[in-house]
Amino acid sequence: MSEPNAHEHKVFRFFDCRFDLADFGAGRRLYLESHVPGAVFLDLETDLSGSSGSGGRHPLPTAEEFAATASRAGIGEGVFAVAYGNGAARLWWLLRHFGHDDAAVIDGWHGPRRFGEEQPEPADFVPHERTDDVIGAEELAARLPELVVVDARAPERWRGEREPIDPVAGRIPGSLNWPAGTGQPPLPEGELVAYCGSGVAACELVLKADRPARLYAGSWSDWITHDLPIERG
Repeated sequence: MSEPNAHEHKVFRFFDCRFDLADFGAGRRLYLESHVPGAVFLDLETDLSGSSGSGGRHPLPTAEEFAATASRAGIGEGVFAVAYGNGAARLWWLLRHFGHDDAAVIDGWHGPRRFGEEQPEPADFVPHERTDDVIGAEELAARLPELVVVDARAPERWRGEREPIDPVAGRIPGSLNWPAGTGQPPLPEGELVAYCGSGVAACELVLKADRPARLYAGSWSDWITHDLPIERG
């Protein structure tokens, strides 16, 4: 007798997570023009970030905020969420952070497409927030020598040569550069921590890492608001 398929009774739903930091409306426009049939658009600024105004440029949503977003988008028990777009890893990470492990990311779609808005059937998302997958600035600063910290930003931003978004250039001291969109470089053994500019691209490193990794959600945009050391060069 064959083993039962783990996804046999799951409902697969797609989520479009495209965004452009230089044009906040670009993601929705792209979605309306063309998307995976049945896909729901989730906006980085309003759906995948919190409203607290603290913790970097894209603070994590609270459990209540994310539960409302996920429920409205049709994510609940029995739903396997498939995300795509440059913000897909952020949704994947948030779902797992709030206890919903049935999630995956796809790099591209070669099937039929649809235009216009999709109206999902609401669900009941019950959050179960984890604490072992995040790290704050205070703990990170205190444990820098014993952690393997990776920075998902472009090499020139990591070196501090150019900073087009945040007011201060540089990197967290001792951090290694692993630009988002590239394969994992050789990394030393140790507990892994990922960060970027605001905690979005770093989710991709958590997804791709060869070991469990914690997310510094505030990332560089949060680090520079504290009286903490900065490295350049």
